Amino acid sequence: MAKYDFDLSDNRKKRKRKKKIRSALFLLLETVAVVVLAFFLVRLAIERTVVPGTSMEPTLAENTSIIVNRLSYMTKGPKRFDVIVFEQEGEEHSYYHVKRVIGLPGEQVQIANGLVYINGEPLKEAVHGLAQIHLSGLAAEGITLDEDEYFVLGDNRNKSEDSRFANIGNVTKEQIVGKAWLTLNPFNIISQMNLEKNQ
Repeated sequence: MAKYDFDLSDNRKKRKRKKKIRSALFLLLETVAVVVLAFFLVRLAIERTVVPGTSMEPTLAENTSIIVNRLSYMTKGPKRFDVIVFEQEGEEHSYYHVKRVIGLPGEQVQIANGLVYINGEPLKEAVHGLAQIHLSGLAAEGITLDEDEYFVLGDNRNKSEDSRFANIGNVTKEQIVGKAWLTLNPFNIISQMNLEKNQ
């Protein structure tokens, strides 16, 4: 009887030990899985870049470090006045472009007499202190955007290479890397920077 009690107690200890080992292994695997998932999610979801040139001044100065939200346009496209980050197909530059969305898919964009017109109506600008546009470029006669195209301008309207010029042109959804989300130094939410008070 004593031998039987001893064996039973020994088996219980072994089962408890195995259960603890299994729990520890499961916790370790769960932790590793969470860390790996978080790493890849961060790598896929956000990216750091800098603003090239002065085309987005005064909103974003040259070489401002920004965080790009790569997931913001996964299910829907940019809205008017969003600041987007995009790249050009076949372009040799190693930097991204940072511009503001003005024209949306299917719209007609024209620049005349220093003003932007959307479908024949003058655009009520959302950005504070924009200069009158001196060069209409490709938009002088009006541009009709395809269903996946956006017309973009820099906030520094007279010192910006943007959709008015053939080397940039209309931006397709496929070219868009993501939404310019945050500045790092100083910390700011880009969508709230330099906008008119009534917007």
